[in-house]
Amino acid sequence: MRKLKRSTSTAVIIAALAGTAAIATATPAAAATSYKCTTSTKSIDDPAYTGPWADNWDVRVTLCAKRSGSTVYTYAKVSWDGPAYGQVDDSTIFDGAYFKLQVKKSQAGTDPVKKSANYYGIESRLENSDSNANYNNSYTTPVLSYTIGSARGLGDGELHLDWNNDGKGYWKHQFSASPVV
Repeated sequence: MRKLKRSTSTAVIIAALAGTAAIATATPAAAATSYKCTTSTKSIDDPAYTGPWADNWDVRVTLCAKRSGSTVYTYAKVSWDGPAYGQVDDSTIFDGAYFKLQVKKSQAGTDPVKKSANYYGIESRLENSDSNANYNNSYTTPVLSYTIGSARGLGDGELHLDWNNDGKGYWKHQFSASPVV
């Protein structure tokens, strides 16, 4: 009798798992692909500083996109190796900073922006150092989505920095877009 219960239980579990797998593959969310990403780097000079010490910020941006049905999702991870300044957690390095994340429609010629968002949370991260005043950190944007229909889409982004005391407003730094999804 014990063997019968065990084999019956096993058959029920296998049937349930097979049914769950069939249902999961039928849902639109299961059709979503994983994110496809592109990473690019730039060395950005602090134009407000002209002293003898190194002042470049080595910035690395990974732009990722994926598609689920007719919707394109994108996000960016920004990381940097900044210089060592004389002050810990200096909130006066920038007058402003934000990362502009965009969903674009992929087409011949210039890809039009379908949706964009500015993420200002990056400024406080840029101005946050370790205890030795080394400005190395990272920031990941929230996910931005756009229903694009059957068209192909991608994620793109720009880092906008307004350096304190340079008198020039925001400087735009562009990075490589994500692969097309």
